[in-house]
Amino acid sequence: MTGIVEGPKIAALSCGKAVYLVVLLHGPDSRGEAIINHALNWAPTMPKAEFLAVEAPFVSPSGGRRWSDASGSRDLDVSASLLDKFLDDMLAQRRLPESHLALVGFSDGARLALQVGLRRPKPIAAIVSFSGAIEEDDALFQEIRVRPPVLMIHGEADATAPFAAMTATKERLKALGVPVKSLRRPGLGHEMDDDGVIAAGDFLSAQLVHKSSAHTEDEHSDEHEHG
Repeated sequence: MTGIVEGPKIAALSCGKAVYLVVLLHGPDSRGEAIINHALNWAPTMPKAEFLAVEAPFVSPSGGRRWSDASGSRDLDVSASLLDKFLDDMLAQRRLPESHLALVGFSDGARLALQVGLRRPKPIAAIVSFSGAIEEDDALFQEIRVRPPVLMIHGEADATAPFAAMTATKERLKALGVPVKSLRRPGLGHEMDDDGVIAAGDFLSAQLVHKSSAHTEDEHSDEHEHG
């Protein structure tokens, strides 16, 4: 284990100090460069945002990185603790408040984004989960501290994290007061596609840049749900 470190990034296009920070969490057996390129689609509409992909702490046999240890355990507790501290450091370095931070994750990175983002002491701006779900008996459901807006984007043909697992997670979170909506991608497997990436960009822009001052962490978004 090497700890969580900064990976590739896209600086704020405004050329000034970043006003917002979007942290991207890659999937298993992967690296930060596999997810950072998606942020190229979002940067033009969020010119004051910095996009930072991070590298998971565990090395996989393939040479990539993963958020759980080599034993194959899906326990993300170690990575969650490390990421929580990492986010504190990143915000402090940039002198940004929690409300100017968003998390975007794919697969295990999506699970980690939910695990950490919903347990922070203060609400962040948004969480985007691509192909992620939380197990029914996960302690997260008893330990939610904040309720930032969440968008879950998921392929209906996902064999790794079944679509039904995402919908179960969504309904459980909604019952606990988390403003969560979802976007289903017909025929899509365990991956990110263009339509999902575009939807994520619209969501991030709305929550980070155009968010109404009247928005509260307990606000629900049922009327905006996709499918």
